[in-house]
Amino acid sequence: MLGYYNYTVVLTYIGLFSAIFGMMQALQCNPKTAVLCLMICGLCDMFDGVVARTHKTRTEDEKSFGIQIDSLCDLVCFGVFPVVIGFSIGIKSVIGVLCMAFYALAAVIRLGYFNVQEINRTRETTEKRQYYTGLPVTSIAILLPTFLLFDIPTKFCVIRLYSLCLLLVGVAFISKIKIKKPYFYGMVLCAVFGAAVFFLFYRYGGRIVWAY
Repeated sequence: MLGYYNYTVVLTYIGLFSAIFGMMQALQCNPKTAVLCLMICGLCDMFDGVVARTHKTRTEDEKSFGIQIDSLCDLVCFGVFPVVIGFSIGIKSVIGVLCMAFYALAAVIRLGYFNVQEINRTRETTEKRQYYTGLPVTSIAILLPTFLLFDIPTKFCVIRLYSLCLLLVGVAFISKIKIKKPYFYGMVLCAVFGAAVFFLFYRYGGRIVWAY
């Protein structure tokens, strides 16, 4: 069979399966479950690199395969999946659709740019990456549910809130801002914050005024 099969890509594939299940839930009018699946995708992506680096005998082809697989799955999980959720909650206006289309395009550009930069970087050095240029696409997994939690106290129309979130995050994807890459303590902090948001969204997300 084509491809490379080892444990280093297992978390990436689990994240993809979560995205597929989440898209099905979104299209069956279960957006809360879909958003929770998006957060699971983010959790898998946070640690898939850690798992991959434990395999010390990977060939260069296996490493390149892992990078491409991670990027392709990221496009589905963090580029397409949020757009499907947006459509499922009723975003069908011209402005809303343009926001979603811009977000998806920004995610594609961000991932393509990252791949080019990562290939060049690995040719020049073996040191760990210290900074990201542009907001990583995986950040939507925590930013979107955090943004939507504002609908609980404000009762602001979730469609407008969702569209605004995708627009702002899309801009951040392709901006030239530099963001320090989190390692052990940063990842622990992100995981704790993500767990808190997951709990709040699981507990109170049903109160959001989802509009269909």
